[in-house]
Amino acid sequence: MQDQQIQLTSKEILEKDFKTAMRGYNQEEVDAFLDIVIQDYNAFQRQIDALQNENNQMKKNMSNMRQQEPRTQTTQSVNYDVLKRLSNLEKEVFGRKYQDM
Repeated sequence: MQDQQIQLTSKEILEKDFKTAMRGYNQEEVDAFLDIVIQDYNAFQRQIDALQNENNQMKKNMSNMRQQEPRTQTTQSVNYDVLKRLSNLEKEVFGRKYQDM
């Protein structure tokens, strides 16, 4: 998806002057409509900023998780080796104990 450049700021919308002509638009209606457009524009910009911040945080979290993943695999491998050795030791110790009875 290609990002489109934002062409207007809320300040530019607010300060826009339209030429008047005979049988032109009602200036008060235009101003009221532009006020709504500015409010929506600002709300959209806040929403975009919040989503960009959330996206950046998620990317950071994913990066941290990927960095920790090899450590987790190594820890799991070491834990497996320890459990295997412990199991063999138990078999050896308890195996002899039951044979002695």
